[in-house]
Amino acid sequence: MGDIPAGIRNILERLAGRGHQAVLVGGCVRDLLMGRTPQDWDIASSARPEAVMELFGENARPTGLRHGTVTVLEAGERAEVTTFRRDGNYLDCRHPDHVEFTGSLEEDLARRDFTVNAMAMTADGEILDPFGGREDLSRELLRCVGEPERRLTEDALRILRCLRFASVLSFAIDGGTEEALRRCAPLLRRIAAERVREELMKLICGRAAAEVLLAYPDVVGVVLPEILPAVGFAQRNRHHCYDVWEHSVRAMAAAPPDRVVRLTLLLHDLGKPETFSLGEDGVGHFYGHGKRSAAIAETVCARLRLDRAERDTVCRLVALHDVQVPPTEKSVRRMLRRLGEEDFRRLLQVKRGDNLAQHPAYRERQQGIDQLESLLDQVLREDQCFSLRQLAVNGRDLLALGLRGRAVGQALERLLDLVIEGEMPNDRERLLQEIKEETEQ
Repeated sequence: MGDIPAGIRNILERLAGRGHQAVLVGGCVRDLLMGRTPQDWDIASSARPEAVMELFGENARPTGLRHGTVTVLEAGERAEVTTFRRDGNYLDCRHPDHVEFTGSLEEDLARRDFTVNAMAMTADGEILDPFGGREDLSRELLRCVGEPERRLTEDALRILRCLRFASVLSFAIDGGTEEALRRCAPLLRRIAAERVREELMKLICGRAAAEVLLAYPDVVGVVLPEILPAVGFAQRNRHHCYDVWEHSVRAMAAAPPDRVVRLTLLLHDLGKPETFSLGEDGVGHFYGHGKRSAAIAETVCARLRLDRAERDTVCRLVALHDVQVPPTEKSVRRMLRRLGEEDFRRLLQVKRGDNLAQHPAYRERQQGIDQLESLLDQVLREDQCFSLRQLAVNGRDLLALGLRGRAVGQALERLLDLVIEGEMPNDRERLLQEIKEETEQ
């Protein structure tokens, strides 16, 4: 079991010293029992919000008084202290229309989503577990508190949270909860895109993401309908041993848990069903699928409201995922100019994952990716020129030669092209001489 930090323990003990019941609840208890360090600390207490504000004074922030929540800072730690409560009716499949404070910890735990999140822990480590969460934790099982369909219809985001927990924790889902997930999945259409995005991103970066996505395409397809044509779509090509959806998922899982890389791989082949053609020899082809997949990725990223930088990167990588990059320093410089180092490395991760999800007979392509990565390291180590910032001349130099306006930028781009292509060294005098000769003609 993990340790409770001194600051959090102080909050619990100060509340108890005033005669209030106070316990850790939710994910932090689950994480402590798993030996993990909690990212957030939640405390449930019989103390009303005004009592918490009075007790902690300037270290208390009224972050959610309507729902009984006060954020308390103590010895460098932060905890949300919430009064024991029961929720009213959920009219929008997301939020209760009101809350009622209660003196019962069990009532407070009864409103929570899954049993492994419905445990409490006292300051001295005693576990209060009225719904069997500790046993479910030992079984690595996700099970709704009480009647599953009621829990999921109260707050439809719990449907995605369940899949996210299954992915991140590598837990199984209880049979009754699984059935309710599938029945209630259409309610996800009522959830804000931003909340869907964050749950999806955590899901696809989880260690069991492949297992979850392959088991629940019908649920995920409610918020990502673009995946549904790919499910079960046979590729009929010797390079592939999986259908389009399984290939996409396995490619994603083969990549590091970078959300941009993983989302790229999840989307990279979704254009295949629309671009499929069958050759006279019975072999399947997908001409132009990269471009079509990039267009689908743009739609998905816009609907999920990714920020512009992430959206542009995902769509660019999807479009380039099957572009051949010859293993030469010149090609590497070109791609560095086009993508920059971070996104070029991401592209190599995309290509690596894509290949690892193809037929094993074609895994020798990993050697080509290794070679490109080695060349990339070499180009960077040698500080070879691939950007205007590295060019030995700049705009002031060209202004001094008499160039003006757009001609300056055009000349710099032309010189960079010559250097990247290896047609001219990145030497100040040689580059200036080139421009002088051009202007004299």
